[in-house]
Amino acid sequence: MCDEFTLADDTATLSRRQFGAIGAAAAALGMAGETLAATPAGLSEATVSITTPDGTCDAFFVHPAKGKHPAVILWPDIGGLRESHKVQARWIAAKGYAVLAVNQYYRGGKAPVLPSFAAWRTPEGQATLKPMIAQINPGATTRDAKAFVAWLDKQAPVNTKRGIGTCGFCMGGPMTVRTAAAVPARVRAAASFHGGGLVGDAADAPIKLLPATKASYLFAIAKNDDARAPGDKDALKAAAAAAGRKAEIEVYGGDHGWTVPDAPIYNKAEGDRAFARMYALFAGL
Repeated sequence: MCDEFTLADDTATLSRRQFGAIGAAAAALGMAGETLAATPAGLSEATVSITTPDGTCDAFFVHPAKGKHPAVILWPDIGGLRESHKVQARWIAAKGYAVLAVNQYYRGGKAPVLPSFAAWRTPEGQATLKPMIAQINPGATTRDAKAFVAWLDKQAPVNTKRGIGTCGFCMGGPMTVRTAAAVPARVRAAASFHGGGLVGDAADAPIKLLPATKASYLFAIAKNDDARAPGDKDALKAAAAAAGRKAEIEVYGGDHGWTVPDAPIYNKAEGDRAFARMYALFAGL
């Protein structure tokens, strides 16, 4: 998992910056002058419950207060659904989308499953997440994706005449490809930000699923992830071309986790640039 690959790097960073200082900074972090808790005017939001074959998933649903809009499914990073990802969902919704940010750990508990992003690096946090992560396999993600799409298509703010987009961060990155493969007739765009496990030899590896999808892609790769696996970007380019799928694949100037505002490695400039490319991708829904 990508988050585990960069644990040593992040731990070194944290030792220099200190957990307490990062926590205080994250509480005040925002984009375009917004704090983490800010809700842009003109949006409606709620915590919702979605029935899946495996149980009931709690999620955050935010959308423009008026009209019908293309839907987007947001898959969180290893820290799970929390305020930081809700903020990202609000940013996307403010661009004219109905966004469902899901709790991928719902089989183990309601969000937030950890008190902070930094908590997953502690022994207690890792002990909490380990059994929850074990419950998430390709089949589970596929079942969830189908349930989320079906739920969205029943919601009044969703324009079902437009395609659905999906975005994912770190462990959520490969989930975007699985979502596109789960419901190819509806999911037309997928954006993976510093996603891990995209390339592999298994028959159900995300890279092998591209031919089963009808989506266009953005694979935004962290510079330190690329340094660790420099061949992945080329493999993704080749697989997308062979599958006839449009794909923008780029190594960004941020390290792993650079797009998530409460991550210690958050890079606003590169995060803005990556999100701008996602908005361009979603414009075609």
